[in-house]
Amino acid sequence: MVYDVLVLGAGAAGLMCAATAGQRGRKVLVLDHAKRPGRKILISGGGRCNFTNYHITQAAYLSTNPHFAKSALSRYTQYDFIDLVERYGIAYHEKTQGQLFCDNSAKDIVQMLLSECEMGQVQLAMEHEILKVDVLPNGHYRVQTAQGNYEAYSLVVATGGCSMPRLGATAFAYQIATSFGLSIQPPRAALVPLTLHPDDKRLAEALSGVSLPVSIQAEYQSFTDDMLFTHRGLSGPAVLQISSYWLPGQPLSIDLLPQHNLTEWLHQQQSQHMDKSLKTLLSFLLPKRAVEVILANDPVMNLRLRQLSAQQLEALCLRLHQWQLQPAGTEGYRTAEVTLGGVCTRDLSSKTMMSVKQPNLYFIGEAVDVTGWLGGFNFQWAWSSGWAAGQVV
Repeated sequence: MVYDVLVLGAGAAGLMCAATAGQRGRKVLVLDHAKRPGRKILISGGGRCNFTNYHITQAAYLSTNPHFAKSALSRYTQYDFIDLVERYGIAYHEKTQGQLFCDNSAKDIVQMLLSECEMGQVQLAMEHEILKVDVLPNGHYRVQTAQGNYEAYSLVVATGGCSMPRLGATAFAYQIATSFGLSIQPPRAALVPLTLHPDDKRLAEALSGVSLPVSIQAEYQSFTDDMLFTHRGLSGPAVLQISSYWLPGQPLSIDLLPQHNLTEWLHQQQSQHMDKSLKTLLSFLLPKRAVEVILANDPVMNLRLRQLSAQQLEALCLRLHQWQLQPAGTEGYRTAEVTLGGVCTRDLSSKTMMSVKQPNLYFIGEAVDVTGWLGGFNFQWAWSSGWAAGQVV
């Protein structure tokens, strides 16, 4: 049987593309090696799926071409997807910073996408391991699987990146791209916890479970959000965000008190509570355990405020507002939420997502060198890029 469109991957982008194309009257088949569609959707957001963000902006996406995502994001916006969610009566809420989550379960989003596919008479073939992709003399694409061969006029690759290999993630999209002459921006783990060198790791272990708001910076980029100490290093939203910008060998600058001007506050305390110990006062601003561990070897910790010299006060404030750490690395694809890099945007049309080198071959979603911030941005890229391709395949 010959299809109009073969979509490889039954994830967020693939299902969106298939539903969009099917409802245009295209004959669509979705192939995936997993047992169930939308596996990454189901575990996202703690099982409630952070499906988009009110504050979608091009600036929230990393790519070698920072303008590439603009076309798709502007033509299928977060509000278009919210309208779809509301049409299905799916209850949702804003958690923080514009992040939208299902009230009940991520299953609601998967079922919505499957219903949209059903409306377009899209066929799904799960548990199909793809063995080979090639082009026939008539220009059609042939996909060989263990269960048989499938042929179509257009091929859409929506198999994602390398993050979360336990869910079956592989570099398959990159292999297909290179086989057709497309370039790959080297992939790496993003939105991922950071690991530390032995001395700093011991500090993190002593603070494991402690979470506090910070402002964290790598090179030119900074984020203000919560940071969590773990037995392996650093995690939490602020760390996951900065991990997409951090490069090996770079230091991080962490402001442990982003909501305070410690110098002014301590000067004020000196005039009012000069006999109180520094350790006691800092515990009003930071978790007590964080004060004890981070400043464990600092001699000023045993001083009272009246004993602090101006130089000691300045050094302390610098340490807490610009705490310097150099990560050892990341936890890798095992815990990464997304993959940075992928199919080079210069080889794709930003309007249609079709390859500029190979006719009727499309790449969408995480497979492409477009990576969003934490907080629903990557799902919105999946919906937008999937819709863009679905409009033309």
